Amino acid sequence: MKPNISIIISTYNSPDWLEKVILGYNTQTYRNFEMVIADDGSREETKQRIDSLRSEVFFPIIHVWHEDRGFQKSEILNKAILQCTTDYILMSDGDCIPQTNFVEVHIKYREEGYFLSGGYYKLPMDLSEKISKKNIYSGQCFEIKWLKKHGIKTNFKNNKIESGSFKSWLLNLLTPTTPSWNGHNASGWKSDIVAINGFDERMQYGGQDRELGERLVNKGIKPKQIRYSTVCLHLDHPRGYAVKESIEKNKKIRSETKKFKKFWTDFGIVKSNS
Repeated sequence: MKPNISIIISTYNSPDWLEKVILGYNTQTYRNFEMVIADDGSREETKQRIDSLRSEVFFPIIHVWHEDRGFQKSEILNKAILQCTTDYILMSDGDCIPQTNFVEVHIKYREEGYFLSGGYYKLPMDLSEKISKKNIYSGQCFEIKWLKKHGIKTNFKNNKIESGSFKSWLLNLLTPTTPSWNGHNASGWKSDIVAINGFDERMQYGGQDRELGERLVNKGIKPKQIRYSTVCLHLDHPRGYAVKESIEKNKKIRSETKKFKKFWTDFGIVKSNS
């Protein structure tokens, strides 16, 4: 059966984390999807790990790679978007293990004229390292009892994992968090993303995902909250690319997007000088 949703996973030199994420998608209740890995210049080890996993997973994997030129996530995501063969795209990261209903929820709530905004559950480094293939395939890593046994404290965010359908609906309704395009858990129609010219490639680390969502809204696409409907476990990692200059530059671009209600960028999939 031809896939009807594309999962874009961004990665950069984190093959151990990426493997855990790919294994997480091998547990999905909804199986009619393809995976497109947006690789921002990883070394050969990442390609080898992906190739070794192809025979284990039930879904096709398209590996989109370009040379390492520093943090160019926006550019590689645009290249990945063009490689998607379906009309609906779910985006997440190579450090986010999905719940078993992750893809199913995005399929269930997708709707013309909307994009979906989901959440994540952040783990400390020791627990990120501890999660094994067995924990992923058994679903243990998404059990609050198991997480607490390994050091997670009781807090409100546990509702992201514990909530049932009614509770998640209510929490989605009541949450003060504004739904936005989140790089770890968001989805939308490929035609809508292409209509705003994808990601602004001037933007490096710091809000490039949100800026894409802001242009979608300016285009008339409404955000729908699914923060408590399904979640991914966010594995910890260092962020050496989180530099002040990049964040400040991105803030200025986002400010212009909001001020002038821009939905198109001249620095996206289609370049203004091409």
